[in-house]
This record gives sequence, structure tokens and C-alpha cells, in this order.
Amino acid sequence: MKHYTLIIALMIFLGCKEEAREPSVAENLKSYTIQQMMDNESIGGGSFSPDKSKLLISSNRSGIYNMYTVDAADGRMAPVTASDSSSVFAISYFPGDERKLFRMDNNGDEIYHIYLMDQEGSFKDLTPAEGARALFYGWAQDNKSFFYASNKRDGRYNDLYEMDLETLQPELLYQNEDGYNLEAISHDKAYLAVSKSINTNDSDLFLYSFEEDALIKINENLSANSAEDFSLDNSSFYYTTDDGAEFAYLMRYNLKDGSREKVLEKDWDISGTSFTKNGKYRVTYINEDAKNTIEVIDTESGDLLELPSMDNMDISSVGFSDDETVMRFYAGGSHTPSNLFIYDLETKEMKQLTDVLNPEIEASHLVQAEVVRFASFDGLEIPAIYYKPHQASAENKVPALVWVHGGPGGQSRQNFSSFLQYLVNHGYAVLAVNNRGSSGYGKSFYQMDDLNHGDKDLKDCVAGKDWLATQPEIDGEKIGILGGSYGGYMTMAALTYTPEEFAVGVNLFGVTNWIRTLRSIPPWWESFKDALYKELGDPNSADSVRLRAISPLFHTDKVTKPLIVLQGAQDPRVLQVESDEIVAGVRKNGVPVEYVLFEDEGHGFVKKENQIEAYSKVLDFLDTYLKKDPGTPIQDDALEGEIDSE
Repeated sequence: MKHYTLIIALMIFLGCKEEAREPSVAENLKSYTIQQMMDNESIGGGSFSPDKSKLLISSNRSGIYNMYTVDAADGRMAPVTASDSSSVFAISYFPGDERKLFRMDNNGDEIYHIYLMDQEGSFKDLTPAEGARALFYGWAQDNKSFFYASNKRDGRYNDLYEMDLETLQPELLYQNEDGYNLEAISHDKAYLAVSKSINTNDSDLFLYSFEEDALIKINENLSANSAEDFSLDNSSFYYTTDDGAEFAYLMRYNLKDGSREKVLEKDWDISGTSFTKNGKYRVTYINEDAKNTIEVIDTESGDLLELPSMDNMDISSVGFSDDETVMRFYAGGSHTPSNLFIYDLETKEMKQLTDVLNPEIEASHLVQAEVVRFASFDGLEIPAIYYKPHQASAENKVPALVWVHGGPGGQSRQNFSSFLQYLVNHGYAVLAVNNRGSSGYGKSFYQMDDLNHGDKDLKDCVAGKDWLATQPEIDGEKIGILGGSYGGYMTMAALTYTPEEFAVGVNLFGVTNWIRTLRSIPPWWESFKDALYKELGDPNSADSVRLRAISPLFHTDKVTKPLIVLQGAQDPRVLQVESDEIVAGVRKNGVPVEYVLFEDEGHGFVKKENQIEAYSKVLDFLDTYLKKDPGTPIQDDALEGEIDSE
């Protein structure tokens, strides 16, 4: 009897072990192609049609951004535009009919025009001035016009215009002679909020009175200030400020008597606030540790609106129908692209309208990033977002990359990136470092890199590399650095000024000559130029000595590690010559360099065919120079010719 009992017990034990031994994600992990990963659809926007039966969005499902309608009942998408060159971005349905506004530039040159599409599908450029850009500023409260800014009068400054919807003729409302930033207009058109940049954090905020032709200064001390919205009854002006605090909080200014009142304060920056069409709700966005937290308040009761509960996803943005009965929202995360949902505020019914993840990709194979923090060289705590490959372990160590965001004052956020997920899927850990100077962590942290770029911010990235090297799943000898724009600069700074720290560099349209970049900023940045010079240095002054010293172009002889550079020929911010020259300079040094140039892209790559080529080239480069054994000799053919892509 004991014998049979032992056999049964053994069978139960083995059965339990068998059940517990289900294959892990790492064992079942598929290796996805760049074509599969870039076939995750990217969508944005969500203007309701007047009858709420459709929403107007932008999508890159065709390979380039175009405008689509989405049926609110069943999620069916219908194309509205069919551009195959310049990206089309939806702005809004007209308030009273199904005419549509959209914006488009010329292959990434950032000279945006506003277009009208009528109900028959014909479209017209409403802002046709050659070389001038136009930016939509919202509909008038009476739905008879919309506001927009344009620099057609003076390329340096934006003036404010009002476009009548019947005549489609613009009227100049505010002529901007002094380089103010236009921010918000009151519903009764009595006031315009404008700001004047002082440095990259601080600005003075004013209300311009059309009746009195005078400016009223809102902030009392040096601080960061941003206009948010006006109350529907035009009695109050809402703005954010960090006056006396590390993080921005929400204030209300009484237009009648000039009194001020704090409305809302959090432990993080309040990054935006606005009212719905009829003022029923106030929507507030909080930048909480690199992701959006949203609060919607019923303005009459003061109660928080309970947002839908999402399984393992975060709601990142919301929008409301004009009658305030239906809310659309996006939900996603670092591990899943954001989908569009609608939520009936009366019935509490929620409906998912899109499913943008490529069906060929198993959701469990994507990686959810983790927020981590590490100490830098001076003890300062640096926040970062860590993507650990499923296949990484102490027994299977993987190479890693330090990712640096753009800016300089940008922030890596907990958003989905097909590019980063592609690298992670192919066995590269990624640490997105929010080095000192990044936004979102208080104004002291934000200002820590002023006039110090390529020094302490770079040391933060090196500290990120050192943190990676301590992780049991990382091969500490195989850590590279990559980034775009300012992140591209940091890549080149790392290879130039700390040449032995990183094994390879990936430079996406990065600054390499600060003197030229700062002298050639687009004319429409004029209002921000002085503030930019205060952070980075004035290239027309003695600062040029330091700017030359921190510009990698003049120190290419120090670069010893393989490099790939990617650039858009239409880029108005970082000119193509920046990449041309750094490639030529490093090649003279006998270092393997690859160069990928796109004739039809600007500051960033938005066309799928170009993204596919760019990111596949990056992976091939990393597989060749980072995954290889450190002692493997570099093949001579790696030094051959430039890769130009059109």
C-alpha cells in the first residue's frame, strides 16, 4: 500500500512540476522584422464630427501620415487624403458641418500651411503665403471663425489672425512687433495672452487688452509661466507658474480686480489645463515621472470625473464632444501603442475604436519599461527608463544602449516606441537617460546643464552606462550610445570627449557644430533665440570659444569607435551639412562610419519606408560592431562608401 501511495505522490509531484514548467516568454520569443515592427499603426487627434458619428484623426497606415475618419459606432476607418509625399495631419472638423481643417508642410521643412477640405473632398490652402508658416490656435466661441498665427509679415515673429468661416478671409488681430510668444485668446476676444522668453525656463507672461492697447504683466517674479485658458464667462485667466516652487502649479487671475489665487498644485509639473467647449469640465495634465496623469473636474460640483479603468494601460490624452456628453481618449504604455477609445459620459459605455498593434506581433513579446534611478558622478540622482529584453538574464547577458532624448531640455517618457521595441526584441537593453537639464523633474534639475553641455550632462550618460554594466543581465563590455537631435550631439560628444566609454555611437541628426547651428536657427525661432543663447551660449560673442570646444566636429581626431549617422536633407534645425562634415571628419580618422541620408525627411523620420530603412541599418550596424566579440577585428569593407537613401 505504501508503494502505491509513493507512486501516486510522485506522479502528483511530477505533474505539478510539469504544470509549473510552462514555456516562458523568452523561450517562445519571436524575432520580429523591422517591417513587422513598423507596421504598428501610429494615430493621433480625434475631433468629433458635429453629429458625433465620426472622429477625424491622423494615421500612418498608408506609410505616411494622412487624414482619416473613424466611425464612432464600429471603428471603421475611411481615408480622407492620400498624400504619398508630405505628411497630412488632421486639425479639426468645422463646428457646424463636415468641412475639415488639416496642416501640411513640404517633406519635413516645418513650414506648415492650413488647408480646408470641403464636403465634396476638394481642398484649398487657406494660408498660401510662400515661405510663411501657419499654426492653428482654435475656434472662436461663436463657431463663426478660427484663430491662427502666421509669420508672413515678418519671418521672425508670429502675428495673430482670425479667419471668417463664411468668407474665408483673414483679419489681422495682433501685429507682433516685439517678439512675443502668442499663447491664448479670451472667448470674448478682449484679451490675448502673450509671453516673453527670458531663458529656456523662465518667461514673463502678459495679457494684451485689445480695447486699451496695453499689456498687463501677470507674473510677479522671475519664473516659468504659461497661459492655459480663460473661463467661459471671461472673468478669469488660468496660467501655470513655478514661482517660488520647483514644479509648475495652476493659478487663476481675476480679470476684474487683478487678484490671484492658487487653484491646483501637485508634486510634479502641471503641464496643461483647459476647459471643454461649454465649460462643464476642466481637464488638467500632470507630468508624473515621465508619463501623463489626467484629472477631469466637474466645474460646477468640483468633483473629479472618474475616468475608465484600463487594464495595464494609462490614459494619455482626452478630448470631448462640443456638447460634452462623449469623451474620446487614448490609452497605451511603453509596452503597447496607444489606441483610440470613446466613453459615453451618461451611460458609462466605453468602446475601443482602433487596434493599432500589428496582428503579427504578440503583445506579450513587447517589453514594459521600468523607471529606475541611479547616482551620477557627483551623487545627483538621475531618472531613467529601462527596457530589459525578455531574453536577458545572468546566464544570457545582452549588449545595451544608452538612449539620449532631444532638446536639450526634452524628456524621455513612458511612451511606446516601435524603434526601441525593435532593438529590445533583437536583444539590446535600452536605458533612456533623463540627464540633468531634462524637463519634468523640477526647475533646478532643468537648469543644471546651462552653459555646461557636453560636460556634466555627458557624465550623467556615462553614469547610466556604468549602472547598466552592474546589471547581471548586461554585458558591460558591449554598451553603446544613441540619440536624436541633442541626443545625437550627446552621442558625438561621448565618442569625442569620452572615447573609451562607449563601444559604438548612433547619431540621429545630431548637432556637431554649435556655432553654426545657433547661427542658423530657423527665423521663426527669433522670439526664443536670446533664451537659447543664455542656455547654450551666444555664437557671436566670446561664448564662441567654449562652443567650439564642445563641438565634436572640431575634435574628430579623438573618435575611435564605430559610428552610424542618419540625417534628413530637409531638416531646418540641424542642417544636413552638420552630418556631412562629421562623417567626413571621422572617416579621415580611419574609423568605420556609415551614413544614411534621406532626401525627403526633416528633423526626424516620419515615412514608414524611410523608418524601415533607417532602423534596419541601425540594427545591422549594432549587430556588426556591438554584438561582435570585442576582440573581433573590424573588416576593411566596413569602411566603404556612403549610403544615400531617397
